[in-house]
Amino acid sequence: MTEESWGLAREELLKALGKNNFQSWIEPLRLSGLDEGVATFDAPTKFMRDWVSRNYLDKIATELSRAGASVSRVEIAVSTEQRAAPVAAPEPARRRAQSEELPGAPLDQRFTFDTFVVGKPNELAHAAARRVAEGGPVSFNPLFLYGGVGLGKTHLMHAIAHELQIRRPELRVLYLSAEQFMYRFVQALRERQIMDFKGLFRSVDVLMVDDVQFIAGKDSTQEEFFHTFNALVDQGKQIVISADRAPGEIKDLEDRIKSRLQCGLVVDLHATDYELRLGILQNKVDAYRAQYAGLQIADGVLEFLAHRITSNVRVLEGALTRLFAFASLVGREITLDLVQECLVDILRTSDRKITIEEIQRKVAEHYNVRLSDMIGPKRVRTIARPRQVAMYIAKRKTTRSLPEIGRRFGGRDHTTIMHGIRKIEELLESDPQMVEDVDLLCRLLDG
Repeated sequence: MTEESWGLAREELLKALGKNNFQSWIEPLRLSGLDEGVATFDAPTKFMRDWVSRNYLDKIATELSRAGASVSRVEIAVSTEQRAAPVAAPEPARRRAQSEELPGAPLDQRFTFDTFVVGKPNELAHAAARRVAEGGPVSFNPLFLYGGVGLGKTHLMHAIAHELQIRRPELRVLYLSAEQFMYRFVQALRERQIMDFKGLFRSVDVLMVDDVQFIAGKDSTQEEFFHTFNALVDQGKQIVISADRAPGEIKDLEDRIKSRLQCGLVVDLHATDYELRLGILQNKVDAYRAQYAGLQIADGVLEFLAHRITSNVRVLEGALTRLFAFASLVGREITLDLVQECLVDILRTSDRKITIEEIQRKVAEHYNVRLSDMIGPKRVRTIARPRQVAMYIAKRKTTRSLPEIGRRFGGRDHTTIMHGIRKIEELLESDPQMVEDVDLLCRLLDG
């Protein structure tokens, strides 16, 4: 087998796997020979050898055969030079190998800044992500993005990584989930390669960790994450973190990590409003026009969906995708009647009524007070404030009148309920912690 055959196979692998995966796993491989139908390649590290062996051997063999090589099996070995003198490698080569060994999770090509719809609930998060993506001097570290499911956290994380690849291709950008960080840490412990793990993670220029709440309660992983965080910050490297709630709200996360995460810029992606949901739908329709040429969508459909589906963007986009697919299969225009027919399950879920009792339970759990105290006569501040929060959310999330709400709170007068609601409204204007508490509780109830 010649280098020409491998070159042809590489071109096809690039098309099939995408640029990111190709550069991470295929490009570093070096063809070492072909003997009795077995093609042998050298990988720079054991980690890379194991990953390629688990995920890409069949694909490599297929493309080599298509390129004219007589190959029945592919084997990956660790480069003998790498094994013999790992410390002697030049610094640029060592740093490049470190970056290749831990390339992180694949990036979704759809998640760019161009496809992110900006509205009032997410404009600050978008602006902060844009600033980080410029790749200039670190202005806030870390950038911590948080919000409920389907509000755009992961989209912005991917968009930052895509933009940095374009603007600053020399930077080593590592994006992965907290679960992947934990898995690789455990794997390094098991294989007694913890020093390699430390060196690799601390050699990156930008570290991006998605859904950091998943390391809460994992003591050893939290310990390593804390030291990795400190090492990168001390080097002036950028860190971007996401979670489903604010740092202080993540249960079982060590206080020292909470403190570190709060020392940068903490940005909340608020629940979508009607205007943002409508903009997202209009953007999605524009993207579908080429795929579903000639398919008509009646006036009022997008407005109806934006009003009715408020849980999260994924459900909203999924509903529109289902509508277009269904309409194209049956050859019908997308009308309100078709919406009712096609999306009956989603619309039924969206109609779920939140009860005052459910609100009281969630608020009591959040503030760690007893439900009986919340509806009882006690007036101490530690109970009165959660009670007022529950009153406020009950008015906002249910159709119950003030007297009805008062009856559910131990038979209180409607003027007492009104006073409690006004107090929370005042605090929402001046107290960021109250804003976080109410937003989190509303997301939990909506979810």
